Amino acid sequence: MHKVLKFSYFLAFLVLFACGEGKKQDNTSGEGKDESTESIQQVESTNEKVILFFGNSLTAAYGLETEQGFPNLIQQRIDSLGLNYTVINSGLSGETTSGGLNRLDWVLNQDVDIFVLELGANDGLRGIPLDKSRENLQKIVDAVQEKNPETIIILAGMQIPPNMGLEYTAEFRGMYSDLAEENDILLIPFLLEGVAGEPELNLEDGIHPTAEGQKIVAENVWDILGPVVLEENETETSQD
Repeated sequence: MHKVLKFSYFLAFLVLFACGEGKKQDNTSGEGKDESTESIQQVESTNEKVILFFGNSLTAAYGLETEQGFPNLIQQRIDSLGLNYTVINSGLSGETTSGGLNRLDWVLNQDVDIFVLELGANDGLRGIPLDKSRENLQKIVDAVQEKNPETIIILAGMQIPPNMGLEYTAEFRGMYSDLAEENDILLIPFLLEGVAGEPELNLEDGIHPTAEGQKIVAENVWDILGPVVLEENETETSQD
């Protein structure tokens, strides 16, 4: 019974995530705003390396203060370790892979050392043909690599419930691992691992992680990102 209840929350989370996320309201912190422009301008005057999180409302910390979102939690950890990185939150609520591709050029006006790509959930939950979603994600990866071949790309994997059919669901899940392997980029297997389907870790609307849920998401991200920044820092230190 517990497992059935848990899945129902997960299903509600994802369906509402697809339908409600597109309503970009101005009365909630982190909703419908891409705050990366100001951050990019600030970083331009420093010598710090840049980690850019490019995604939808999960990255934007929908329903929370931006500071409570996982990108800022990553920044806090980086600062505590004394690492020379600045995190830019380029999350936009309601974003699809198509929308992300359309706004990518100006985001890449800033040189980016690590690019974390978190898009696709809205495509899958709206039933957008996966060949189109895959094409858009590939074009984003290509554009980032074309701008700077040295940029490290991390792809955040997502999963959807089987309401679109088992074949579609399986293909959607596999799309991320396939893209990661084909492009030789890093993969976060499931961004919402340990959070999706847990009502106490999501907001009252059942859609997005609470502040506590965001902490778990941050750990999921750090599992992949952490070794990268630590290794890069060690390499840089040894060269000095």
